[in-house]
Amino acid sequence: QVQLVESGGGLVQSGGSLRLSCAGSGGSFSGYAVGWFRQAPGKEREFVAAISLRGSYTSYAESVKGRFTISRDNARNTVYLQMNTLKLEDTAVYYCAAERRIGAVSTVPGTYDYWGQGTQVTVSS
Repeated sequence: QVQLVESGGGLVQSGGSLRLSCAGSGGSFSGYAVGWFRQAPGKEREFVAAISLRGSYTSYAESVKGRFTISRDNARNTVYLQMNTLKLEDTAVYYCAAERRIGAVSTVPGTYDYWGQGTQVTVSS
C-alpha cells in the first residue's frame, strides 16, 4: 500500500499559478502510476492529469491541456501538478491517486486504488 498526501493548494488570482505536490509513503512509489482529479462543489469528480511509473506516459484533460503539467520525482516520492494560467473554473478540491499500472495511464477514477485527502485550490477574479 501507499499513502498519499496532497499539498500546495491555496488562493490565487485568475491567470496565476500554483504547484501541487502529491507525496507518497509506505510503498514503492515508483511502482505506481499517479493521477490528479478534482471536484468542485455540486460537480462530479473529473480527471485532470496522470503520469506513468517513470513519466514516459502522461495524459491531460482537454480543459487543462497546455496550462497544466504533471511530473514526478520518484527519488523524492513526489508527483507534481504545475498549474498555470489558472481560471475560475479550476476552483476545486484536487486529489491525487495511485494505482499499480504499467504503460499508458488511466483517466478513469475507478481504476485508482489509493487516494489522498485533497487540497483546495481557489481561483479568484
